[in-house]
Amino acid sequence: MRFIQPKNRKMQKVSWELPDKNIAIVKYYAEYTGYSEEEVLETFLDNILEDPEFIQHIEAKRNNKRILKDLEMDSDDLQTTS
Repeated sequence: MRFIQPKNRKMQKVSWELPDKNIAIVKYYAEYTGYSEEEVLETFLDNILEDPEFIQHIEAKRNNKRILKDLEMDSDDLQTTS
């Protein structure tokens, strides 16, 4: 049997303005998948970290230690992702 692990995530409320179409996409995708709207956004945004050009951008930053900390990554993640 696999035990459920706690999510252990730091959550922060944000206030963004999005087009009605994007809000509807998230709403209906959440309905389709059975996930909450927050979980849909979290999963989608986590996928951005698989963009090799974004990773190269982070690597090119002069002092990327703060960025890595904010993204819960370390320098090894940069090398293996690109």
